[in-house]
Amino acid sequence: MKLIRFGEPDRETPGLLLEDDTRLDVSSFVQDYDEAFFADDGVSRLKQWLKKNAASAPRVAQSVRLGPPIPRPSKLVCIGLNFRDHARESKMEIPEEPVIFFKATTSLVGPNDNLIMPKNARKVDWEVELAVVMGKTCSYIEREEALEYVAGYALHNDYSERAFQLERGGQWVKGKSADTFAPLGPFLATSDKIPDTSHLGMWLKVNGVFRQRSSTSEMIFDVPTLVSYVSQFMTLLPSDIISTGTPAGVGLGMKPPQYLKEGDLVELGIDQLGESRQRVVAWQPATVHTVSQAR
Repeated sequence: MKLIRFGEPDRETPGLLLEDDTRLDVSSFVQDYDEAFFADDGVSRLKQWLKKNAASAPRVAQSVRLGPPIPRPSKLVCIGLNFRDHARESKMEIPEEPVIFFKATTSLVGPNDNLIMPKNARKVDWEVELAVVMGKTCSYIEREEALEYVAGYALHNDYSERAFQLERGGQWVKGKSADTFAPLGPFLATSDKIPDTSHLGMWLKVNGVFRQRSSTSEMIFDVPTLVSYVSQFMTLLPSDIISTGTPAGVGLGMKPPQYLKEGDLVELGIDQLGESRQRVVAWQPATVHTVSQAR
């Protein structure tokens, strides 16, 4: 199945995307695709519900905004330098163990929402990535059993502000966590739809020009390895995300480096996981509304 969430930001409704691109509203069955849904074998129960209710479920217009296919999870774990071609362009050694960092979950947005440049940003970069969404609680699991704990997969753009990340000291999280820096979707494909994640083509364009064209076959550590590895250091909860790294072609690796600017259009996709697009807009201070006192 392809799980979607639609509607206004922070007020999304759960739905399904059928093979003919019809969108269904499934809110009569489930409140949201959250930790409780996955923990209660929600995917299997939803499949059974769909068999009986697909014809009668309300349809959703294609014009309605898509949100991220899951609400805010407990954590968004990212893997750095996990593609051989990206390591080569970065002139960095292949890591002996996965590089782990976090991205604030407040950065999560819908697949086609605008990318808002952070205040004082100078070096905003793009990174097409395969995101793994967990379906069960797990800790200290072996690689051979790791996929049993995966709910599905989604397209993710791991936006980065390289000056914040690399020039300000401390951890990478500072350059990864701005609002709108984690567009996810358009849908979450359940794991039965993608039994093999080892040869998925992936691409990204900026203003119509290809910047990243690669495949998950370039991964240094594959999905089962990453899920098992992360579980050695923290408990993974249902709906948690592991974003598995980006291939070559990021702005930082270009000569000279090239970064996003206001008005740019970023488009990206992964085989079997759809496409997304984000327009780059400038940061604006929040509007403060005041109420005049009656005289």
